[in-house]
Amino acid sequence: MTINGWIQIAVYFALILACVKPLGLFMAKVFEGERTLLTPVLLPVERAIYRVCGVDERQEQHWTTYTIAMLLFSIVGFVTLYALQRLQQVLPFNPQHLGAVSPDSSFNTAISFVSNTNWQGYGGETTMSYLTQMAGFTMHNFVSAATGIALAIALVRGFARKSAQTLGNFWVDLTRCTLYVLLPMSVVLALVLVAFGVPQNLSAYTEATTLEGARQLIAQGPVASQEAIKQLGTNGGGFFNVNSAHPFENPNAVTNLIEMWAILAISAALTYTFGCMVRDTRQGWAVFAVMSVLFLASLGITYAAESSGNPAVAALHVDQAPGARQSGGNMEGKEVRFGIANSSIWATATTAASNGSVNSMHDSYTPLGGLIPMLNIQLGEIIFGGVGSGLYGMLLFAVVAMFVAGLMVGRTPEYLGKKLEAKEVKMAMLAILILPASILGFTAIACVLPAGIAGLNNAGPHGFSEMLYAFTSATGNNGSAFAGLSANTPFYNTALGTAMLLGRFAFIVPMMAVAGSLAAKKIVPPSAGTFPTHTPLFVGLLTGVILIIGGLTFFPALALGPIVEHFAMLAGHLY
Repeated sequence: MTINGWIQIAVYFALILACVKPLGLFMAKVFEGERTLLTPVLLPVERAIYRVCGVDERQEQHWTTYTIAMLLFSIVGFVTLYALQRLQQVLPFNPQHLGAVSPDSSFNTAISFVSNTNWQGYGGETTMSYLTQMAGFTMHNFVSAATGIALAIALVRGFARKSAQTLGNFWVDLTRCTLYVLLPMSVVLALVLVAFGVPQNLSAYTEATTLEGARQLIAQGPVASQEAIKQLGTNGGGFFNVNSAHPFENPNAVTNLIEMWAILAISAALTYTFGCMVRDTRQGWAVFAVMSVLFLASLGITYAAESSGNPAVAALHVDQAPGARQSGGNMEGKEVRFGIANSSIWATATTAASNGSVNSMHDSYTPLGGLIPMLNIQLGEIIFGGVGSGLYGMLLFAVVAMFVAGLMVGRTPEYLGKKLEAKEVKMAMLAILILPASILGFTAIACVLPAGIAGLNNAGPHGFSEMLYAFTSATGNNGSAFAGLSANTPFYNTALGTAMLLGRFAFIVPMMAVAGSLAAKKIVPPSAGTFPTHTPLFVGLLTGVILIIGGLTFFPALALGPIVEHFAMLAGHLY
C-alpha cells in the first residue's frame, strides 16, 4: 500500500460523494413529476411517447399490476433479444458476417441483459454483430437499468405514502428514468469517451500487418455508446471480451477514473432521492453511510491483500522486497497501466454495484482479495448495488433491522412511521433468502454433476471458489467472474441463466408485496419508544444485521473455498 494509492481512493470516493445530493435531488424531481432543467426540451417527447404507446400518465397501478407490467415487459425483452442473436447472420449491420449464436448461449445472454446481470460468456467482438450490440445489448442496458430504478422508486413510495392503494405507473417511471436520467447522462459520457479516444463507428474491422508480417484484425465499432450506459446502468457486458481492460474501451487514466465514477454515481445518488421522497433527507444519508462503511471496509481489505503480494512467490526470491514481499504487491491479473489501487477500486466497485465490467481478473487475486468481491455480491448487492436494486435491497435489510430493533425496545417495530408487521417481515426475509438458496443450491449441483466439474480449470478449493463465484455473480445479477471457469457450455449457460432469473425476479415479487403493504398503512408519528433511524446507532445496527445475516447464510460455503485458499497460500502450498 502507498500514499499515492490511498489518495487515488480518497479522490474517487470524494467524486462519488459530490454527486449524491445534486443527482439525487434531480431524480427525486423527475419521479415526482416536478419541473427540471430538462423539462422544456423533454416533456413534449415524453408526452409523445405516451400517446404512441397508449399510456395514461395519470393512471396509477396497484402493486400487483405494477409488477405484472414489469414482468411482461421483461418477457418481451427476453424473446426479442434471443431472436436477435439467433437471426443475426441474416440481419443488417454485420460487416464481419458473424453467424448465429448457439441456443444455450443466446438463452443465457438474453436473460443476462434483461435481468441487468450482463454475464458475458462470449467474446463480444468475435460473436455479436453491430446490430445485436446496439439494438439488443445497448437497448437493454438502458431499460433493464431503468426497470431497477423504477422498482426502487415504487418501494420508496410505499414508505412515503399513507393509506394508498397504488405505487405509481411502471410505464411512466420507466419512460422518465430512461428519458430524463439515463439517456442525457449517457450522451454526455459517450461524447467524453469519444474525446479521449474510445471508438464510435460502424466500420468493418481494420486489417493490419504486424512487424512480423502476420495478419491482424483490429476490432472496432459503436463502442463509446455502449460503454457509457454499460457503466452508468451498472450493466457490464462490454463490447469487447475483456471489457474495460481493453484499451479501446478504457484508453487512459482519465477514462479509467470517469468509468469507475460512473459505476456508483446513480446508485449512490438514489439514497438522497429516497430521503427527498420520504421528506427526511437524514434517512437517505443514513442509508448512504451504511453503504459507505461496507464499501470502504471492503476496498481497504482488498487493497491491503493485493498490496501484500503472494508469499509463495516471494519464497522463490522473485521481485522480493524487504519483509519477504513482492515490491509491487500481487500484480497478477492487474492492469499495469493503472496499478493495484485502481484495480482494487474496480474489483470492489463492480462487485458492490452489480457491474461485471472488470478491468482485472478476480481469478488471479489473492484468496482474501477474491473473497471480498465474492462476499460483496453475496450480501445481496446492497453496497450501493445495481442502479435501483441496491437501494431496494438495502431497504429490505432495513425492514429486518428495524424488526430486530423493535423487539429490543419491546414494542411494535416501525420504520419511517410505518408499523412493520408479520407480512412485511416475512416477505422481506423471503426475498433475502432466495439469494443464498439459489447460490448454494446451484453450486451444490455443479459440484456433483460431471458437466459442472468439466468446466473447472483448477482443482481443490480454488476450483470450488470458481463455481461458487459464478453462481454468486449470476444470482446477484453481477456478471463478473473468477474467469478460470469454462462457463460457455450448455450446462453452465442454462444453470447460470436460471440463477439470474431467480436472483432478479424471484427477489422482486416479494419486495413489491412489501411496497404495496406499506403504502396502504398509515404513518404513525414518532414517540419516545421510536428507534431513531438517522443516527450512528441505526447505521451500526443496520450494518451489523447485514453482516450477521450474510455470515450465517454463507459461512459454510465460504469456509470451503476462499478461506481455505487463504491459509493454504500463507502456508506456501497453493501455487
